[in-house]
Order: sequence, then C-alpha cells, then structure tokens
Amino acid sequence: MGQHAYRGCLLGLAVGDAMGYTVDSRSWSEIQEDYGPNGLLGYDLVNGYAEITSYTQLAAFTCNGLLLGLTRGQMTGKMAPFIKYIGLSSREWAASQRPWGRPEQSFCWLLQQQELCRRHCMDTRMLDTLSRKRLGTPEEPTNSFDGPGGLTSAIGVGLFFHPDRTDQMEIDRLGAEAVALTHGNPEAFLTGAVLSHLVSRLAKNPRADLKRLIQEAMEALRAQFGHQYSQAYEVCNLLKMTISLSNGLYHDHADVMEKLHCETASQALAGALYACLVGGDDFDSAMIIAVNHSGRSAAVGAIVGAILGIRLGAKALPEFYIECLEPAEALVELADDLYHGCPMEMGNKLFDLDWDRKYLHGGR
Repeated sequence: MGQHAYRGCLLGLAVGDAMGYTVDSRSWSEIQEDYGPNGLLGYDLVNGYAEITSYTQLAAFTCNGLLLGLTRGQMTGKMAPFIKYIGLSSREWAASQRPWGRPEQSFCWLLQQQELCRRHCMDTRMLDTLSRKRLGTPEEPTNSFDGPGGLTSAIGVGLFFHPDRTDQMEIDRLGAEAVALTHGNPEAFLTGAVLSHLVSRLAKNPRADLKRLIQEAMEALRAQFGHQYSQAYEVCNLLKMTISLSNGLYHDHADVMEKLHCETASQALAGALYACLVGGDDFDSAMIIAVNHSGRSAAVGAIVGAILGIRLGAKALPEFYIECLEPAEALVELADDLYHGCPMEMGNKLFDLDWDRKYLHGGR
C-alpha cells in the first residue's frame, strides 16, 4: 500500500482542488442555482481538463524543496534546515505565477512542468509575501493572514517525513513553520501543525482510526504549542466540535458545512475532517460534501482528497477523476520520488541520472 498511498495523497489532493475550484467562495445558494439542489456532483471541466490551483502547486513544490534538501544532505554531507528549502521552493512557485521575473537559475524541476505552473493562485497576497526578502516564522510573522492559502504545504511536510525516522514533534513544528512562511496568524500555522501530524501518521498507517488520530493531533498541539499560543485551544475546540457534529445521524451535511464556515485555515481543516468522517471511505460522497458550501471549496476539497487518497491508495481513486487531471503524470513521479527517497549517497558509486537532473540540476 505504501507507494500507492503516496500517489493517492497527491492525486487525491489535486482531484479535490480541481473539483472545488469551480465553486470556490461561491454561496451555497449560487451553487444550487447552477448545479441543482444537491450542488456540484463532479468535475466541471474546462476544455476537457480539470484545472488545479495553487493548493496542488504549493504542496508539490514543497515536496520538491524537501527532496532537494535531502539530496544535498546525502550527496554533500551539508544542508540547511529543511524550512529553508521549503522557502526556496515556495519562492520558485511564486515566480511561476508571475508573467515576469522567472529566475535565470532554478532549483525545482517542477518549474519546467507547465501543467503545475499555470496561474491559478487562490490567495494572491501570498505572492507579495513570497517576493519579500524575509519570510515569516511562528515567532516573527510577516503578516496576520489566517486563510488556507498556505495550508497544503503542511501536507507535503507530513508526506515527506514519517515518525519512524523523525520525531513527531519536529514534523508538527515544521508543518507550522511551512505555513508561517506566508500566513502569520497563529490559527493558520497551528492548523498546519495538525495537518502535517495527521498526514505523517496516515502515511505510516493509512487504515488508522481517523477520529482517534484527530484527538491525538489535538493533544500533541496543546502539549507543544499551548503554552505559547492560546489559539491552540481555539483550533482544538473547533476540531472537537467537528467530531461531535460528525456523530450526529440526521444532519444536513451542507448545513453543517455552512455552520463551520470553511473560510479560515482552521475552518477549512474542520470542514475537510467532517467530510472525511461522515463520508467514510467513499471518495465520491466525501468529495461532494467537501465542495458544496459557501466557503473555500478548493482548499477543503484538496485536504479531503489528500487524506482519503492516503487512506484508499491511488488504485481506489475513480479513474474518471484522474484521466482528465493534467498534472497526474508529474504528481505520480513526485510521489514515487518521495516514497523511495534519494538513491545516491556521498561516496557511493551508485549514480541515478534522472535523480541528479531533477534534484541537483533543477530539471535541466
């Protein structure tokens, strides 16, 4: 299941992102007007393709940056902290979103993949933040943004690390730091810590009980960040409410999603977890719940797709979702690289030409 879980995560993320994009930030009543009383039930294709946005792009570039750091470390014995590589790859993604200012020298091979660089940024304020000299940290934020725009970078962190080789607290911390690069509100980056925790645990054990994992992630958040940030308790209270709502048998799901708002980072995660809990392992059902509301449908859809993609594996994702997803091939390649890791080490005679091209020469 391992490799298929990694593929499933990135492909599922892209599916949810593409499905939610067409109704993102439209009111529930507007969605019903356009698509009927049950809302959007599948892709609304553009020229036969399902279009992905910055949620997929940022997660993918985060993975690229982490693999860049890993490769540098193994090949040279020297590397900067991983957050520096996430910042570097995020800046390169931002360059792809501008019609000018492409770097002469690039480090991410994904910058050569046109289908992962289309200009679909869902939070354009991020581009301004990523053009500044200094990016944010939890201790020294550069803004007070609380939206979900940077949240999928935490999915890349959770997928790259797993608790067998990295302490869970470090994974959670890096998830928070990755989001804090562009979103300085504690609610946003603490949500990143929760999401990276969930993804890393699921990558190790895709069939783990999701409700129990959410409770574990809340305990970890309070223990690691609660003394410094009161917002840790606010995030936990919202997730507690989500679990409680998912236990109700007669709820109108769209009504619950409206109650959760799904506007800020923590609300988007709450909505996504609600959709996963009540949708069970039915990818279609969970995705329909994920995108049909007045909030940030692409963000919620992306998170649901990532979580269920890990749980079900790529083979279980309905084929019709994947066949019109333009960047599917590149995402599968990236997922396989994440799963296998860098095959080369300093002093080892093994040489991988393709890996060298991608992670030492920026895909050139």
